[in-house]
Amino acid sequence: MFTGHLAVGFAGKRIEPKISLGTWIAAAMLADLLFFVFAIAGVERAGSLSGTTTNRFVGDVPYSHSLLMDAVWAGLFALGFYLWRRRSRGAWLLFGAVLSHWVLDVISHRPDMPLAPGATPLLGFGLWNSFPATALVEGGAWLVAINVYVRATKSESWVGVLVFWLGIALLTVSWLGNITAGIDPNPVRAGVNGLVFFSLAIGWAYWMNRARVYFKTSSM
Repeated sequence: MFTGHLAVGFAGKRIEPKISLGTWIAAAMLADLLFFVFAIAGVERAGSLSGTTTNRFVGDVPYSHSLLMDAVWAGLFALGFYLWRRRSRGAWLLFGAVLSHWVLDVISHRPDMPLAPGATPLLGFGLWNSFPATALVEGGAWLVAINVYVRATKSESWVGVLVFWLGIALLTVSWLGNITAGIDPNPVRAGVNGLVFFSLAIGWAYWMNRARVYFKTSSM
């Protein structure tokens, strides 16, 4: 998933507005960020699989996307946040956001999601096999999350309106392209492009956190 993970970040902002939207998005997308790093290093790989809506992450991804390792990354992310902000509730919520990546990918992937490195069986319910189902489930979650976020925030300036909606449009178009084209077969190029794009998306989210103020409390 892509916008499905972003939706977790937007929903998390509604649940705990004191945590920056950028931090929420980083947590929800952490497994993919790690995959790009491991792909560049040659530790993990993803290949094309014909007959699917999308072929992203079809391959060997035990260190970035297994349940055990995602729990480890979630713990480290949550610990880092706790040491930085001293907020135990926020740390636990971010732990859940990181771990949600595995759950959503099990729903969307064909069976290639491990419980732990080297473990079997590999899991995956194959939502990506159907474009209409992918558009309905993931696209629907994305629309709901955007609506929840917009209704809970207000713009401080034109940036909070124009740049926000431009960002939403770009992320949506990128998602539509991804579910039809899949991943670049060159692992280094895919990893670099993915890291750049996702980093820009997280940076945009931190920017929007300042440009759009939550109704009830300021954000950090």
